[in-house]
Amino acid sequence: MKVIICGAGQVGWQIARHLSGERNDVTVVDNNPDLVRRATDTLDVQGIAGFASYPDILDKAGARDADMIIAATYSDEVNMVTCQVAHSVFAIPRKIARLRSQSYLDAIYSDLYRRDHMPIDVVISPEKEVADAALQRLSAPAAFDTESFLEGQAQFLGLRLTEDCPVLNTPLRQLTDLFSTLRSLVVAVRREGTLFAPEPGDQLLAGDDCYIMCHVEDVTRTMEIFGKDQRKQERVVLVGGGNVGLAVAMALEGRADRIRAKVIEKSRKCAEHAADLLERTIVLNGDGLDSALLAEANISRADAVLTVTDDDKVNMLAAVRAKSEGCPYAIALINDPTLVPLMGPLGIDAYINPRATTVSSILRHIRHGRVRGVYSVGDAEGEVIEAEVLSTSPIAGQRIRDIDFPEGVLVGAVMQEGGKVVRPTGGLRIEEGNVIVLFALSKDVPEVERLLQVSIDFF
Repeated sequence: MKVIICGAGQVGWQIARHLSGERNDVTVVDNNPDLVRRATDTLDVQGIAGFASYPDILDKAGARDADMIIAATYSDEVNMVTCQVAHSVFAIPRKIARLRSQSYLDAIYSDLYRRDHMPIDVVISPEKEVADAALQRLSAPAAFDTESFLEGQAQFLGLRLTEDCPVLNTPLRQLTDLFSTLRSLVVAVRREGTLFAPEPGDQLLAGDDCYIMCHVEDVTRTMEIFGKDQRKQERVVLVGGGNVGLAVAMALEGRADRIRAKVIEKSRKCAEHAADLLERTIVLNGDGLDSALLAEANISRADAVLTVTDDDKVNMLAAVRAKSEGCPYAIALINDPTLVPLMGPLGIDAYINPRATTVSSILRHIRHGRVRGVYSVGDAEGEVIEAEVLSTSPIAGQRIRDIDFPEGVLVGAVMQEGGKVVRPTGGLRIEEGNVIVLFALSKDVPEVERLLQVSIDFF
């Protein structure tokens, strides 16, 4: 498949990395030559420096015979014009645009994206993706990382193990025997900063970050087994009332379980805008680092604080300050993945990486049938991959124990015909049409791609 990616920032780079790793013909376009050079130096891609919306630049990038264009620059307008030029001048069949402004995303204007108007096939909104991720974090408050798979039937959970975890120092093989009906599996462990896929004889230790693939009906029981209580979130304080904070607050207002939220926003203009749009949410104008304002927001009685300003360091400090004032649970929005290792020492319970959620969302829309979703773990150290098993795949018809997976790969869940999700065992046969969820360390992803690959005549 020939793909043009417009925008070589973190999102564009990650998508280019995934697609070029699958042997697609990828060209990256950006008006910053340094970002283009970084992409061409580190990835197997071609690069063009220039404005993505200019027809001559797209022509140089190979738009005449491209199968898809992904417009992920920082400007909504550039992304929209790029898709229009790609359609009108080059007739590129599939067009994906990242749009941030709420006005462009309003449902009443959705007619705008019809083929005879502004032809965009898929609109990705980072703010909406982040709001969804925040709501997922709030639904599993004891987990520092969560993502849904297999049409919502499987949940990927990241749990930090403490001294009071009941299953410490127990071989994983023994856990499977003890809880034979539990549909959950430990697929990865981070110990002393290193991520690895555990062996059946490995034990879990206090301080480990443990990643579990779990059937959605067994989440509560899994949490209990790993020593985590499921606190109900009834009062939430949001620090930051911009696009993301507003999207989360509006989503909370729309929920049936009536979570009470308060928003703290530093900019008076933004605070007034949020107050106009929100019906049941109290909006306070001021600094989220101010103890007096946090006390006014009743932070000590809140069940969770969500810090979603556009500054990573403010988000981290506001989360720490809120916890020091008595809030039991803090989630921070973190754009820079190198800051993630500081979460534990600072006592921040969970984080959301907007770039990872956007990349996962875009990849979900561009896979060619077999790979349905990808979720990045840590600083792109590993991936959770959801894929359909096709008849030409080398793993079709084989038992899991007989498949030659690399050491850093584990099957976490399998969805069989009829939509039934089962816990994988060594004797389980993977059939054509099954959908499997795998954890793979980044170095093993190319081999996983090979095992999932389809013959060229399939397309």
